[in-house]
Amino acid sequence: MKTILRSAAIYNILWGAFVIIFPQAYFQWADMETLNHPMVWQGMGMVVGVYGLGYWWASEDPYRHWPIIAVGFLGKILGPVGFFFNYFTGQVPFEFIYTLVTNDFIWWLPFGWMLLEIFKHNKREPAIQTVKKQEFHESL
Repeated sequence: MKTILRSAAIYNILWGAFVIIFPQAYFQWADMETLNHPMVWQGMGMVVGVYGLGYWWASEDPYRHWPIIAVGFLGKILGPVGFFFNYFTGQVPFEFIYTLVTNDFIWWLPFGWMLLEIFKHNKREPAIQTVKKQEFHESL
């Protein structure tokens, strides 16, 4: 989990920094119309970069910091939902989907796996804690 979260952290920080520094670059590469208000896209870069910091911190103890992972996973699900809604209503060109491949789709399985493992661990943990408390009291 540490490796996955640190990889996601580094990716998000780099992607966020790139978008902040070069807000029009992706749109030029994808042959899309450039932005009238690049500050909005730079704001998105800031949010993605901050997620990266969260992933790095969560990597130290994923079982404790699972809400950061869950919020990240939710964003990786809702981002594509928003894209498809906007694509099918004619608000965004299909070329924008390429940002979803590296920002969202490739992280679905690793983040889903981590949350499943954390859920299974946390489901067992109360029973383990009860046994430890019982052993402590019996030792007194």
